[in-house]
Amino acid sequence: MSAPARPESVALLEKFVAALAARGLVTEQEIADRQASTDRASPEIGARMVARAWLDEGYRRLLLANGAAAAEQMGVSMAGAPPLGVLEDRPGLHHLVVCTLCSCYPRAVLGYPPHWYKSFEYRARAVREPRAVLAEWGTVLPPATQIRVVDSTADYRWMVLPMRPAGTEGWSEDQLTAIVTRDALVGVALPRLPVAAAAE
Repeated sequence: MSAPARPESVALLEKFVAALAARGLVTEQEIADRQASTDRASPEIGARMVARAWLDEGYRRLLLANGAAAAEQMGVSMAGAPPLGVLEDRPGLHHLVVCTLCSCYPRAVLGYPPHWYKSFEYRARAVREPRAVLAEWGTVLPPATQIRVVDSTADYRWMVLPMRPAGTEGWSEDQLTAIVTRDALVGVALPRLPVAAAAE
């Protein structure tokens, strides 16, 4: 019995990788390492970056000045990735990230984008009616709060540094990381205290 035929795309990719290796531009190990790094990426990385920024003023300044360098400091390789910008929420200003053209997303620090982020409905409505979109997530902001919609592109990726919730004084980095969700990192939600903690 003959082996099943491989898709043409796989064969083409293997030829491309072989050509790059032959020219000394990349090794198969480097590609494997990059794939493994991509597979390990998750929103917890971005959440931990936020938690550290809440605890460490020096790290916060680095995060806002150079998101990629801040990610590298956390052990995340940003080689080959577009620059990473970080948008700091503050009283009266809330950021919402969208990719209006497709689904550009800082995968190295947030993992793969959720299906709704890639949907035409989100990409269109986030720009036209951001307050309504946020309300559908349960994120109701004061009327006076400005919502700044920022477009993530192939050339520049964005994530949000949300405001630290009141009541988290004295919390550890792990505790703070646990309340920062993927949705908070793109601005559709806010970090929220667990019910038990909020009741104390």
